[in-house]
Amino acid sequence: MKTETLEFKTIKGDTTAHVALPDNAGDDKKAVILIQEYWGLNDNIKDIAGRYADEGFICIAPDLYLGEVTEDKLIAAKMMENLKTEDGLDIINKAMIAAQDKYEIKKFGITGFCMGGTYALEAACKLEGLHASAPFYGDVPDEFTLKGLKCPVLFISGTKDAWINPEKVAELQRIAKVNTLPVESVAYEADHAFFNNTRPEVYNEEAAQDAWTKVIAFFNENLAVKKIEGII
Repeated sequence: MKTETLEFKTIKGDTTAHVALPDNAGDDKKAVILIQEYWGLNDNIKDIAGRYADEGFICIAPDLYLGEVTEDKLIAAKMMENLKTEDGLDIINKAMIAAQDKYEIKKFGITGFCMGGTYALEAACKLEGLHASAPFYGDVPDEFTLKGLKCPVLFISGTKDAWINPEKVAELQRIAKVNTLPVESVAYEADHAFFNNTRPEVYNEEAAQDAWTKVIAFFNENLAVKKIEGII
């Protein structure tokens, strides 16, 4: 696995993405767009990108804050508040375009945590070119937005989460059912941010490992390049 920086332009200005590349990407050239938590593009997100590369995915983690990172909750909340949804989606879209041009990617999935989970689900409803979305405890869009869903979703949540609570998850399931949307929901007896192993107060190793196994299988299934009569 190796890492490099991808530079690209957005409506908010120039930014970058942290890219983790597998030792052998193979012919599939499958990629996962990884969206940060509200802290910014920190070492934890870069570590997760490396884990995806170890599983054979090209992982692109765009910097939605254009270089800003914090460990302060109040500052993180303010940075998240200051990022307009349409600007965040533009950064994700431009990262996909730049990555496709440079790495010849055939299929993209998207995932993210907390704020990143919100964007992972929004992007699946609003951006073209995504083939799978695995949001971790992100907020749930309104029904009008969700009806625009363009790819399968594996939604990961925790039953002890006070923000993305069971009521919100139930509403997502209701909307998916009445509109026949390809949404699968998996909930663990865990708190918000249970996947983040740098936060021992909420980290749940058993839930995190099981969720990781499910998400990798989900992306492998939906990002595989189908071969028809020997032609990709």
